[in-house]
Amino acid sequence: MGNCFRMFCGFGYVLSFGVYQDFYTRVYLVDQTPSAISWIGALTSFMGDSVTLISGPLYDRGWFYHLMIAGSALQSLSLFVLSLAKPGQFYLIFMVQGALSGIGTGLTFGPSMAVISQHFSKRRTLVMSLVMSGTSLGSMIHPIMLNHLLNGTIGFERGVRASAGFVSVLLLIACLSMRTRGLPVPTVGYTTVVRKCSRDVLFILMTIGSTVFQIAFFFPLFYMQLDSAKHGISINFSFYSLVILNAACFIGRCTAGIAATYMGVLNLTIASTVACSAVIISMMALSDVASVVMLGLAYGYFSGVYIALVVPLVTVFTPDLSELGARMGICLVFIAFGGLLSGPISGALLGSQYR
Repeated sequence: MGNCFRMFCGFGYVLSFGVYQDFYTRVYLVDQTPSAISWIGALTSFMGDSVTLISGPLYDRGWFYHLMIAGSALQSLSLFVLSLAKPGQFYLIFMVQGALSGIGTGLTFGPSMAVISQHFSKRRTLVMSLVMSGTSLGSMIHPIMLNHLLNGTIGFERGVRASAGFVSVLLLIACLSMRTRGLPVPTVGYTTVVRKCSRDVLFILMTIGSTVFQIAFFFPLFYMQLDSAKHGISINFSFYSLVILNAACFIGRCTAGIAATYMGVLNLTIASTVACSAVIISMMALSDVASVVMLGLAYGYFSGVYIALVVPLVTVFTPDLSELGARMGICLVFIAFGGLLSGPISGALLGSQYR
């Protein structure tokens, strides 16, 4: 339960950035291009993954509780400070929402997933995929909440503050709920793990493939709501486009572990990335409510399957679980660079007039 709450408040909030992208583009940061605004969400995602390069080895050395408390406190603080930002203060929003919140997410993400391996062995992939479904629940509930708060009578300042309070309570419950078992002392140093990874061809290919896919991954998450409004679909329905996508994502994450037992983690990951690529290309056909629903359901489901399998895939290629934190950090830091480029590249291709 604690791990699900952690995912709900961590990447569940990160994947709700499409609401902020839409609000900043139309209302709060109108002097900035969509590409520039997307750097905020891209940096959050980047830091959330890349900081695992630090938190992973610290987890291996028994710093689990320190990382959970520090990361949760940073994320909570960042949202409260974000509520103080005024219209046009792009760099303050960039540093607080992009950097500070991302660091908080990164300190907790890797360790909170790696600790599952201490408690489960036979059904580890299934449990990890179920825990990752907390991200989908968060990315369903946060957009509904944020759209009503930011675009309603409450406004940005009080709306973000209410969201910060909600997140802080859940993070506190998560910190109080999670427990560890005794970790084996790492038998090799971090540099030794890096050298072993550099000679592991399958691990290298998996990391490269995941990084390349991540460049395109965030396009629907950042731009589907804005794209729906741009094509004349009612604002009220556009607000729920991300909810539809993330509802399907929740189903995908929940079923990924079951499907992986029959297809294998690697085979199912490859199939989900191919399906996601086809759906992204099909977004050129977005024109009405029906197309938004179909594209949202399709991309949500297959992207949910993919995300649920990223960490189990790293685990599959980790023969010694005492190195899991380090290997997870190495893989995710490369994936983070793909995510960092995703939103800005998409925004640049769409052009400055896309608002």
